[in-house]
Amino acid sequence: MAVNYKTLAMALGALLVSGQALSHAHHSHGKPLTEAEQKAAEGVFDDKDVKDRTLSDWDGVWQSVYPLLVSGDLDPVFKKKAEKDKSKTFEDIKEYYRKGYVTDVATIGIENGVMEFHTGDKVDSCKYDYAGHKILTYTSGKKGVRYLFECKDASSKAPKYVQFSDHIIAPRQSAHYHIFMGNTSQDALLKEMDNWPTYYPFQLTNEQVVDEMLHH
Repeated sequence: MAVNYKTLAMALGALLVSGQALSHAHHSHGKPLTEAEQKAAEGVFDDKDVKDRTLSDWDGVWQSVYPLLVSGDLDPVFKKKAEKDKSKTFEDIKEYYRKGYVTDVATIGIENGVMEFHTGDKVDSCKYDYAGHKILTYTSGKKGVRYLFECKDASSKAPKYVQFSDHIIAPRQSAHYHIFMGNTSQDALLKEMDNWPTYYPFQLTNEQVVDEMLHH
């Protein structure tokens, strides 16, 4: 059941060689967001508009942005945030995202309902079942939706519980996402607000990830 990660990576490489096809498609995020979708992305939506989604919305190979924080590549993003929010320093913001992004899972592959987690040379995979969604209201008053999935294979070392948050509230292909992973329970994960490893498409260069963060 394992995702053929090498095949996926090779396919992505071939597309890149053929003219940056994927990155251009990604830059447009498919069809433009409607006004309602844009408001939902900003945390403003009616609960009745939240719809169930399948794991295929997150299909692909994804890279963690944590290494880009460590390398300093994301510093322009944090500087821009500090300019917008005068109540926080650049260092405050970078530390907030350091806690948020930190993870040892470098890449994630998703295909045919299977998730594959790459940590160093170790690969753990499992087929995940949809377990519904939860609407959360944050201290800011804004709202978010987490989509819950569960690994029921007792022999798998992949996380038993996974939640996606990507500022989308109905079926649509994800452009990037925050993920919550654990082995205790979905309820325990729903309480996690400080650590949300974040992933962008594997085919994007470091510069393209930074550009996405600065302009979207």
